[in-house]
Amino acid sequence: MTILCVRFQLPPMYEAALPGLLGLLEDFTPVVEALPPDGALADLRGAERYFGRSAVELASVIRVRALARHGVDCMIGAGPGPMLARMALRDARPGVTCVVPEDPDGIAEFLAERPVSALPGVGAATARTLDEYGLDTLGLVAGAPLSTLQRLIGARAGRELREKASGIDRGRVVPNAVSRSLAAERAFGIDELDPGRHRRALLSAAEEIGARLRAVEKICRTLTLTVRYADRSSTTRSRTLKEPTAHSAALTEAAYGMYEALGLQRARVRALTLRAEGLAPADQASHQLTFDPVDEKVRRIEEVADRARAKFGPRAVMPGSLVA
Repeated sequence: MTILCVRFQLPPMYEAALPGLLGLLEDFTPVVEALPPDGALADLRGAERYFGRSAVELASVIRVRALARHGVDCMIGAGPGPMLARMALRDARPGVTCVVPEDPDGIAEFLAERPVSALPGVGAATARTLDEYGLDTLGLVAGAPLSTLQRLIGARAGRELREKASGIDRGRVVPNAVSRSLAAERAFGIDELDPGRHRRALLSAAEEIGARLRAVEKICRTLTLTVRYADRSSTTRSRTLKEPTAHSAALTEAAYGMYEALGLQRARVRALTLRAEGLAPADQASHQLTFDPVDEKVRRIEEVADRARAKFGPRAVMPGSLVA
């Protein structure tokens, strides 16, 4: 095993601890990719040779150090590539590292009975399309003719899906930094079923991120939504914005779109996290001109609201639906 996917068991609203926890991984390898709000990928190919231990053994050391230094337990998946390590994490539990075998037969056995939706990057719409044609497991997808998959979901997507279902993992760990993004989390006091409350939480988080971006004169290119459920599982979706922005209305629209695409049916949601990624200076932003006077009016109101918040506090101006 060479790749670890680690998810730290952080309490809600405690994402600020993530950089310190990433430092534990960086004690073993510089190739660490943060997966906010609570995870990371680590490439341990060099560390295995340097320390003379396998990635699974190093995972045990990381878990002990996280508990000793930060009081935080973690779940760890290990595999020969990032995709397989992410999938192994789904079967991991505190204290036990879930491992995907390195040999082709072991990988095929690990993947065979898993639903198509278990593959990172496969959305509900793609899984539903494949399911309609009886291709509901990765084993069936791997055995299907390439031409069939390409006809169903497109040439490129079909080729990539078949490779992944066959255990071909072309991904790599890309070192990054948590500071390149901004996040806002909304945790519920009790597991929340009401979609209306979910949308209010998303609106609040989008408003916060927009205000923070404008305060530091940044724009973001990508918005990521993470939904945590009562059973501690989570779903993450990302969307590249039509144009880089710090406009709260655009961020809210993207957040609502990702939420609706999940198609949650009475899901018991514990927390929602929005993350703005791909930050860049605001002076690099380009705005598509429009003849819609409402858009221009909203942007002017936003500027006035920002000045009021700077003078009287963050709750001085907010959408009416968020006023308790």
